Amino acid sequence: MKIWIDGDAAPKLMKEVVYRCSDRLRLPVTVVANSWQQTPRGDRIKMVVVGDAFDAADDYIAEECTGGDLVVTADIPLAARIVASGGAVITPRGEELDAESIDERLAMRNFMEEMRSADLVSGGPPPYGDRDRQQFANTLDRVVTRLRR
Repeated sequence: MKIWIDGDAAPKLMKEVVYRCSDRLRLPVTVVANSWQQTPRGDRIKMVVVGDAFDAADDYIAEECTGGDLVVTADIPLAARIVASGGAVITPRGEELDAESIDERLAMRNFMEEMRSADLVSGGPPPYGDRDRQQFANTLDRVVTRLRR
């Protein structure tokens, strides 16, 4: 089992939770992003910089991730690709996405994209905080425990 982080928009607080989990359970983590990011030193955590082409990080993760791996991403189309290939997905805010929930999330994402393009909705998600980090940590522990069995 490996943990993949879609690193371009991943909150620092969330990544710190993953790094602690990696240390505690000796799990490999790969952060994939369009530009270099600082990661803790060690053999288990790897940083992969992909080109700046549209969806380059998503494509890399989808191609390299195998069934039984865990991907942390807020990107719903990437999450759908991972779920379809047998991987597990958690959003940075601690929501697990699976075969039962991904279609609904894709539909909601597409609807909101249409609303934004029509200037009917603006803004983004609220700032990432301690409550989000705690929810993420709880979900991460639960999913990692399940995947390691």
